[in-house]
Amino acid sequence: MRSIWNGAISFGLVSIPIKLVNATESHSISFRQIHTEDGGRVRYRKVCELEDREISQAEIGKGYEDADGTIIPITDEDLAHLPLPTAKTIEIVAFVPAERIDPLQMDASYYLQAGGAPAAKPYTLLREALKRSNKVAIAKFALRGRERLGMLRVVEDAIALHGLLWPDEVRAPEGLAPDTKVTVSDKELDLADALMDTLGEIDLDELHDEYREALEEVVAAKAAGEAPPESPEPARSGKVLDLMAALEKSVREAKESRGEEPGEVRQLPQRKSARAAPKQTGGKKSTARTAKSTPTKKTAAAKKTTAKASQGTKKTASAKKATAAKKTSAKKTTARKRSA
Repeated sequence: MRSIWNGAISFGLVSIPIKLVNATESHSISFRQIHTEDGGRVRYRKVCELEDREISQAEIGKGYEDADGTIIPITDEDLAHLPLPTAKTIEIVAFVPAERIDPLQMDASYYLQAGGAPAAKPYTLLREALKRSNKVAIAKFALRGRERLGMLRVVEDAIALHGLLWPDEVRAPEGLAPDTKVTVSDKELDLADALMDTLGEIDLDELHDEYREALEEVVAAKAAGEAPPESPEPARSGKVLDLMAALEKSVREAKESRGEEPGEVRQLPQRKSARAAPKQTGGKKSTARTAKSTPTKKTAAAKKTTAKASQGTKKTASAKKATAAKKTSAKKTTARKRSA
């Protein structure tokens, strides 16, 4: 791998000569611009506006455009004499746990190669110190015309440098979250957990760029004078408006794709903190039902007692009427006998 920057790591009073090499590479397919009528290449020419002529790369330098449009030439010598300690040095300023680094800050990645035999010992010392501490080093360095923030960590037996954005270069996600009040039920969370468990984990080495592979097939077919392969029709599925139905369907499809029998979607057991509340609620309902049932029975018994008492009262009233009637009849009979 070809180095793109030479300098040193400043680790306190220890200086480690290193070379910076790119840790990543792009496999994307690039295209050329052509004239569609005849297939001729379309090229960009670098032309000086003052002389109106094309110039070579050797004649091109750097310049800063001022607010009034004035161009201020900046030479490589000017940049080499910048009053910065990080111009040719990766200056370690702190050691922090890796969890402190926000992935949003991650930028380009590089490998640090020891610059010769004298650098082997301090390079190994820094690498082993990083391993034992389970921390990463935060550093400043200058590259491609500006000072940058970086993170040093161990990758196998090498030290990697990850460029970091400055904190003020990361935007805050204000106003992006839904402003509508939404309630997610425990059942929906259980189904989401079931879907996550069904999809499971994957070896990242198994992932590959399917778009690039399909594009290579198209290029190969066109070069051979053949018709490019057609993409298969995507499976059409009805719109699922119900979130629960969508989650259940996703779990079934994930199981089918893994060769598992779909069966029924079994919900994961709820967490203890989530189960405590329903149990208490259930207990209260049971207590309420018991409390309600007891008065109901007492009320029914009371009604029966009242009904019996009412019937007894009616019978007593009837008996009294019959006795009064007999007495009246007896008085009339006695009166008739006396008159006779």
